[in-house]
Amino acid sequence: MPTIAVNRNELFKRLGRVYTEDEFNNLCFEFGIELDEVTSEKQFKAKEQGITDQAITDQEEIIYRIEIPANRYDLLCLEGLARALNIFLERSTIPKYKLSKPSSLKQNELIVLPNTEKIRPFVVGAILRGIKFTQLSYNSFIDLQDKLHQNICRKRTLVAIGTHDLDTIKGPFYYDAREPESIEFQPLKQTRKFNSKELLEYYLLNDEHIKPYVSIIKDSPVYPVIYDSNNIILSLPPIINGEHSKITLNTTNIFIECTAIDLHRATIVLDTIVCLFSEYCSEPFTIEPVQVTQSDGSKQIYPLLKYRNEKISMKYIKNNLGIGIDLNNINQILKRMYLESKTINNDEIEVCIPPVRQDILHPCDILEDIGIGYGYNRMQLLLPQSFTIGKQLLLNKITDQLRNEIARCGFTEIFTFSLCSRDDIADRMRDKDSLSKAVKISNPKTLDFQVARTSLLPGILKTIASNKNMPLPLKLFEISDVVLKDDSYDVCARNERYLSAIYYHKNSGFEIIHGLLDRMMQVLEIPMKNETNTTIGGYYLRAKNDPRFLDNRCAEILINEQIIGIMGVVHPEVVCNFELTMPCSALEITIQNIY
Repeated sequence: MPTIAVNRNELFKRLGRVYTEDEFNNLCFEFGIELDEVTSEKQFKAKEQGITDQAITDQEEIIYRIEIPANRYDLLCLEGLARALNIFLERSTIPKYKLSKPSSLKQNELIVLPNTEKIRPFVVGAILRGIKFTQLSYNSFIDLQDKLHQNICRKRTLVAIGTHDLDTIKGPFYYDAREPESIEFQPLKQTRKFNSKELLEYYLLNDEHIKPYVSIIKDSPVYPVIYDSNNIILSLPPIINGEHSKITLNTTNIFIECTAIDLHRATIVLDTIVCLFSEYCSEPFTIEPVQVTQSDGSKQIYPLLKYRNEKISMKYIKNNLGIGIDLNNINQILKRMYLESKTINNDEIEVCIPPVRQDILHPCDILEDIGIGYGYNRMQLLLPQSFTIGKQLLLNKITDQLRNEIARCGFTEIFTFSLCSRDDIADRMRDKDSLSKAVKISNPKTLDFQVARTSLLPGILKTIASNKNMPLPLKLFEISDVVLKDDSYDVCARNERYLSAIYYHKNSGFEIIHGLLDRMMQVLEIPMKNETNTTIGGYYLRAKNDPRFLDNRCAEILINEQIIGIMGVVHPEVVCNFELTMPCSALEITIQNIY
């Protein structure tokens, strides 16, 4: 979890009283954060620089290092932390964030040009007017950007923040992508101009702080760039801002831009920055919007500053928290947790979620805040009304027993990644329909991890491809969960336990896989159903054509007329798609439909 460093005296000043260390520790515990370390300004700087033997004087300012939950972006700076604690202590009310009208007759505009599609397609922007910085608030503003870069921005790969002195530049602003040699400007803290290709080489050799970000765009044929109507370059995202538009203690109007490959995260980052620092504006908590014009002509106003409503029932609260509390008390508790709410009827509450509380995605998140606001230490410990004996979940018990039995049959167990590429489950398996039931990753890190697997077979085939030099035959199996779309669940997806096994040798070995199935059913005490044995609950095979398997060499497995799996000789095209050279037979069943 991220840790922020705040000046103790300034924090106590904002909280309206002086706390002892134990008192503040208790306050942090009640609020759901943790006081990690108490140090001085000089100690903190020495630690940041790796110095351990620096002399410390009694006059140094005391610094609190506080551990913050990773999803609470609104607590990543002194301003956000103090505001949330004051609301929690009922010393202040929840602010209302709003958009202002532009100070000039013309709307500030950020125009996106087509070339940006090649590298970082999204950009959002906003303006803070009438800011009055002190050295402390200025440092906090810079530190917040760094914390967001390391957290939700994923070290600038997903989102990069740029802040500029609006009085030194002139709109409209342009977001483009150009060839590296054509971008020439004076970067922040430098005394001369560089073209962007030279600049990246310079940072690789001379700047340990910026060096890790160079690889994000270094190999791209075009680099993103933001400039104003006078062709003055503001920034080279996600690397560095320009010296011309840098913000200082004297800056009063700040233009903020966030370039991204993930628009949703970019809007979260922008909303967080402007909400936390709009308290310093000439009109507190009021943000001036910027109109972003896309290359196709569409327009959108940012920041979004969306307020949304979520409903939660009293029954849900009582069943999960186990506390007897009335509606009025819950509304008061939610107000302490930065959430305004109102009673709809006798059993339901509508909660208004402000733009700074991007961590609330589901009623269970509201439930957690109610628990924190009520106080977990206040909850009465009760003995259970009935006594039970714990036992292993039946699914896990069957899974463990099958693992042991299949291993005794000479198969080796493997564990593969639960994420795979689209090609793995579709084109390479000759089963394009599988994509329709696959859960897709919205922003995959690599092409190898685009979707959640819907079958275990691709992972086993890839394992065989990586171990082709091992002695034959290769007999592998895996018992793990797959993920399938299911609208009946609140997350629209469910896990299902699958068992897959493959026999890979010079001959297909279908009889080996068939024998493995019979042995599994034998130990599970499920008899085979045939003309002379009509036992209810028995299993049997039925011919099936499946694109993954050879025609007339494939069968589905049924119990009580319910399909539980499939087995057969893998289609030669599938074998070749996974760069294998020998035939193989495979079995895949769902364990959850057996019992």
